[in-house]
Amino acid sequence: AKLVFADSLSDLPNIDPAEIERLITSKTRAIVVVHYGGIACMMDEIMDIARANNLFVIEDAAQAIDSYYKGKPLGSIGQLGAFSFHETKNVISGEGGMITVNKEELIRRAEIIREKGTNRAAFFRGDVDKYNWVDIGSSFLPSEITAAFLFAQLENLDTIQKQRIKLWKTYHSLLTGLEEKGYIKLLKIPGFATNNAHLFCVLCRSLKERTALAQYLKKAGVLSVFHYLSLHKSPYYSGKYSGNELPNSDMYSDRLLRLPMFYELTADDVEYITCKINDFYHKL
Repeated sequence: AKLVFADSLSDLPNIDPAEIERLITSKTRAIVVVHYGGIACMMDEIMDIARANNLFVIEDAAQAIDSYYKGKPLGSIGQLGAFSFHETKNVISGEGGMITVNKEELIRRAEIIREKGTNRAAFFRGDVDKYNWVDIGSSFLPSEITAAFLFAQLENLDTIQKQRIKLWKTYHSLLTGLEEKGYIKLLKIPGFATNNAHLFCVLCRSLKERTALAQYLKKAGVLSVFHYLSLHKSPYYSGKYSGNELPNSDMYSDRLLRLPMFYELTADDVEYITCKINDFYHKL
């Protein structure tokens, strides 16, 4: 398949439905949306576009565990959804993830692909008397110990989420003053979306300023990260990219800075981090 990149919204890193619609051609087969930071994309508009053009919708819900769009769990709206349990996520298994399938005829193939391309799952159900290689696949099944590690966190998801949301709100309240003065911008949660507090980030005024802030925080013992470059500018896509301009994506790539966010973080930690950010801007 050939990937065609659509730009982000100007006020949120999520994909712009108008850009999706503009880029659709007779060759388009699917729309892949990323719920950045666990914040829902504009799914009503996206699903309408998909239905009008007979397209699949695949939700990248890697950061979106326990996050919702108008009451619907993210990852359950399109035909397929993908979640991550990497160590940086709200609940973790070290590595690995989960796929959600919203189209019954895709379920059997999904279980074949995760079982090295065999119909082993059907064999254990008693549907076949022996299993064979019937498709492509790999070893995608987690071990029992990995699954147990994850399951214990899922049982305590409410506790984990309450702590993360508390930290997120503390960040927001302590940095609102800088936003009001025009130094930074904070991501706004749309009314149709919930906040799962996967991350907290600030939008600096320039790449130069973001670099300086990150260095200032590092000297103060605070690890902040600028994420990664826009996909269309990554080396892999250098010979595959169609060349369309993605100014909003580039803007987020240059100016977005993520602050520490994990369950063991304390309110005192957040106060220290935000104090250092305020110090940085007051010294400008």
